[in-house]
Parts: sequence; C-alpha cells; structure tokens
Amino acid sequence: MTKPLTLRNHFLIAMPNLADSHFFHAVIYLCEHNRDGAMGLVINRPLDLSLGEVFSQMAIDCGQDAVASQPIYFGGPVENERGFVVHRPHADWESTLLVSADIAVTSSRDILVAIASGSGPEESLVALGYAGWSDGQLEQELVDNAWFSVPADRRILFETPIADRWQAAAELGGIDPNLLSGEIGHA
Repeated sequence: MTKPLTLRNHFLIAMPNLADSHFFHAVIYLCEHNRDGAMGLVINRPLDLSLGEVFSQMAIDCGQDAVASQPIYFGGPVENERGFVVHRPHADWESTLLVSADIAVTSSRDILVAIASGSGPEESLVALGYAGWSDGQLEQELVDNAWFSVPADRRILFETPIADRWQAAAELGGIDPNLLSGEIGHA
C-alpha cells in the first residue's frame, strides 16, 4: 500500500488569481495535511498587534523590548482568538505538534511565558487563527490553480523580511511570481 501524498511542512503560495482578501499573495505554512483535511498558518500577514500587547492581555510579564515588539500574524480566518507559535523545536511544551525535525507548532500558554522570560525558542512566529481545509478541499484548490506548493524552508519563516516572503517562497520552486498569470489554461 502506498503512503498518501502529504503537503505537511510545505508552503502554499497563493496564485495571482486567488482573489479572497484573506489569502491574496499569502504564504501559508502547512502544519498538517492528511485524509481528514489540512491546517496551516499564514506567515506573511502581520496584524496591527505586537507580542507585548498579547503578553499584556494574558498578564505575562516581559521586560525585553525586542521580544515585546515582535508582530503577531493573521494565521487565517478560522478561530481568530486561538494562538499558535511556530518555532524551532526547543523544549517540551504542553501542546506541541512536531511538524518536521526543524519546525514545531505550539498552542499552549507555557511557550509564551518562556518567550517573555527569555528562555523560549530563539526563533518563533506567533499567529492568531488558522487556515483550514476539509477532506479533499485543498486538493481541489490546487487543481483549480489557486495555490502552488513547495517544501518549506525555515529561513523564510524566521529570517526573510515579511514583505519578501511571497516572492522568496515562490522562488524556492524556481518560479518568479511576477511572471505568473491569473489566466492559466486559456489559449
């Protein structure tokens, strides 16, 4: 029996014809993809909210300006009040999904406390909400040319400037997104 194709630990890059305002020029890090559907986090849409503001709302003390000023990302339109931390595996947290050997996603408060105190992972990205697809939905969107996918690269998650992530992710697949057409398949 063959193992089903999974896009876990891949980037989904929005094609230019994807008009949904939530996903226009979005890069989504796929945390899970199986026969039940898929779940991912938009990694290039900062909200008008800082990590320090989240710490304040959660009564977490943080005396580090560099940490407190980090942006919070719009992870997707599903469960906008739910937070996710994408990070390099660092320690055991209460609720962590190991996506790959290099990347984990944690949704428990303990990692935020550790980040605020300086004992958390060195590289992290915090998002509110997520993007989700039911069984077969993502596959159909790929067939419909709404997205293309490439294996994820931690440098794009943690090192690439936000404004450059869509282009950088596309270039991982050898594609110049500026040359993509929204009218694929029409003569």
